Amino acid sequence: MDAALLLNVEGVKKTILHGGTGELPNFITGSRHTGVYPILSRSLRQMAQGKDPTEWHVHTCGLANMFAYHTLGYEDLDELQKEPQPLIFVIELLQVDAPSDYQRETWNLSNHEKMKVVPVLHGEGNRLFKLGRYEEASSKYQEAIICLRNLQTKEKPWEVQWLKLEKMINTLTLNYCQCLLKKEEYYEVLEHTSDILRHHPGIVKAYYVRARAHAEVWNEAEAKADLQKVLELEPSMQKAVRRELRLLENRMAEKQEEERLRCRNMLSQGATQPPAEPPAEPPTAPPAELSTGPPADPPAEPPTAPPAELSTGPPAEPPAELPLSPGHSLQH
Repeated sequence: MDAALLLNVEGVKKTILHGGTGELPNFITGSRHTGVYPILSRSLRQMAQGKDPTEWHVHTCGLANMFAYHTLGYEDLDELQKEPQPLIFVIELLQVDAPSDYQRETWNLSNHEKMKVVPVLHGEGNRLFKLGRYEEASSKYQEAIICLRNLQTKEKPWEVQWLKLEKMINTLTLNYCQCLLKKEEYYEVLEHTSDILRHHPGIVKAYYVRARAHAEVWNEAEAKADLQKVLELEPSMQKAVRRELRLLENRMAEKQEEERLRCRNMLSQGATQPPAEPPAEPPTAPPAELSTGPPADPPAEPPTAPPAELSTGPPAEPPAELPLSPGHSLQH
């Protein structure tokens, strides 16, 4: 009976075996417990419509989102948000699945389950990498890293268990960077490897992977410095380092040749273009012909007024004075 009810399986407490007859279980909540239910209900409605339930969110909590947009998009939910009411929740069990019947997400795993799934994800990532399926491999590595990061938050930094998890994370991160190299995402590789070396400057593989990323973006000096560091820490990798140096030299020579050809093309294009014509000069008036006839008369001067004659008669009378009004007299 326990096996039929799945009572011994983690996550399952009870199942309904009858054919769906009878009343469905329900419970009533008080209004003070349903203040944020409209926000949850909106997300559920969005998912039922095949939409992203977070597409309307800004980076705040749900209540702040409601105030930011002034509405939830549904009149009944807006009304319930303004005036909370007691709600009746009806629950119907549709299906019971054993944990082994589906793949649970990492957040739904216990600490013990997370530790068990990490090597599985690591191995699956390696297998996909060898098959050339780099996108899928990088997803497996990322999932394993998330599990370990979650576990690491529960440990005291730099303690033994924390350092053990850190070492596993670094290994997976470098594997993830190998996928990024294949996908030509070189600057992200530089970011991850530099972060690892900032905290753990003795990891040889981090220098080696970063050197390859530097070489791909023509950072010649940085690539050589990282390869030299690889030789200092791990002399047995001399063969691999020499191979990478040869590849770097070839890549830099190709880049210089491309630059030389580009400059030559630019110069040749400038030389083959016809010289620009000088701007046309404004037309000039034809020179005046020399006349052999009699000289032309000079232009007539404007007539001048005759000089005024001096008068010998009596002097002109002064202007008459204005008569004074009666009753006004001059004061001496």
